[in-house]
Amino acid sequence: MKNVTIQDIANEAQVSKSTVSRVLNSSSPVHPDKRRAILEVTQRLGFQPNVVARSLSKGRSMTIGALTQNIGSPFYDAISQGVITGLGDTGYSPIFVDGRWQPKIEVGAIKALLGRRVDGLILIGGTMPVDELNELCGDLPTIIVGRQVANTHCIYTDNIDGGYLATKLLIEHGHREIAFIRGIAHHPDVIDRFQGYKNALHEADIELNKSLVIDGDFTSESGVQAIETLESRKQSFTAVFAANDTTAFGARLALYRRNLRVPEDVSIVGFDDQAEAAFMAPPLTTIRQPARRMGTLASSALLGLIDGAPFQSQSFQGELKIRESVSRPSSSHQ
Repeated sequence: MKNVTIQDIANEAQVSKSTVSRVLNSSSPVHPDKRRAILEVTQRLGFQPNVVARSLSKGRSMTIGALTQNIGSPFYDAISQGVITGLGDTGYSPIFVDGRWQPKIEVGAIKALLGRRVDGLILIGGTMPVDELNELCGDLPTIIVGRQVANTHCIYTDNIDGGYLATKLLIEHGHREIAFIRGIAHHPDVIDRFQGYKNALHEADIELNKSLVIDGDFTSESGVQAIETLESRKQSFTAVFAANDTTAFGARLALYRRNLRVPEDVSIVGFDDQAEAAFMAPPLTTIRQPARRMGTLASSALLGLIDGAPFQSQSFQGELKIRESVSRPSSSHQ
């Protein structure tokens, strides 16, 4: 099937190519009758504009590079969906790559995006050192989501406060032996949530017990393994704060397999409030992050940076969503 050209439209509408171009690009006024005729012919012939040619003529690729982590992760998927929604009908298209929480892979992924001549970058999470990040991205408009980095444009959640709120809730319910499944130890979010956990313990005059702190990797499997580790050590605990909801799901399963009831025997709090959290049995108490909103804001902020508009880094507070996975310790633990 022959591609329809601007010349074909001009011939059919009996106007010049320049007139057709002015209508399609909305670059200057055209008589209403000619405009209607051109648009009618365009629709009838099924004309598809050459996006690449048009974008190059503007000096832009009309693409946005988006580096995410662990494609398929509910939290990062929610941010990515927000990015897509934010770009909407702006004419920009996102190109997604996966960093897999490995700095070397992140570097290669960003270089691949730069090779595609993207007009800007949205970096979701990541662990790449700041100096390397700044050197790699240079002057290209860049927004970092889900990570606080000095002297950059960031959109993030206050993870210290979130960790504090989760732990404080358990303490307020009478728990003093609170296990923390903290995720990847060097992960920036984990470091901050662990600090919030420690802050709440310190405020309540509860000494930090390192035997209650178990590393994981944000997966359900690590939640299962963490409970198994605590049980194999015969470590007493009445509550679990999991670094994310997915880990909490795994912890819940491991407790079920050991005939430990939630919340009667062990209370659980997660982090993120992903969609499945409200449907865990029992529904999971967790810290909500506005993931989709953060992604939408990242898109609009980045397009503003591309057009020269300023942007101040923005922090969101996590929201405690109290459901049915937390209660006071049973009398046998008091």
